[in-house]
Amino acid sequence: MHRVVDLKVLYFGTPVVLISTRNPDGTANLAPMSSAWWLGDQCMLGMNTASQTTQNMLRERECVLNLPAADLADAVDRLALLTGSPVRTPHRIEKGYRYEPDKFGAAGLHPVPADLVGAPRVAECPIQLECESLSAEPFGVDTGVTAHTVRVLRAHVADDLIVPGTAHVDQLRWDPLIMKFCEFFGGGTRLRPSRLAEAWRIPRTAAAG
Repeated sequence: MHRVVDLKVLYFGTPVVLISTRNPDGTANLAPMSSAWWLGDQCMLGMNTASQTTQNMLRERECVLNLPAADLADAVDRLALLTGSPVRTPHRIEKGYRYEPDKFGAAGLHPVPADLVGAPRVAECPIQLECESLSAEPFGVDTGVTAHTVRVLRAHVADDLIVPGTAHVDQLRWDPLIMKFCEFFGGGTRLRPSRLAEAWRIPRTAAAG
């Protein structure tokens, strides 16, 4: 039996991405997001149009997509309600975002230079994808979201994740951090709620068993 429900959130479960971009003054911005999917060597990203990340990508035409493993949930959550833009929209003020110019420091993460783009990679992330921007278009109707299409130029993968003798990631070793209804999951296990869950008033259910 099914019931018709007016779902408030449609985050059914997607991998978390830390997008690093370069600010106008050359400093680094770092933003968590989970609206991303890949096909071939390209990726579609959904980002708030007013965000510092979108503005940086429109100007610089590049970024790095850093994929955190499940053990980085705490670091990612420290970024949840931070913005790299000194001008906060009414929506972000309502949700409790605060301006933070040093996102890497706030998360306890470390930037390392990329090879082909100006934005840095996140040292702690096992997979880092240097990308060029191909397009940016409004997403949907009155969403305030921009759909970015990027192409992966170079992939950096931790040695222990590569199947020996191949150019493939070991599916059993790679444990991506997953965002599911504003809670973090890894290996099928709930790790912790995100600060976004409180900002969006998403109820937390008790663990089964």
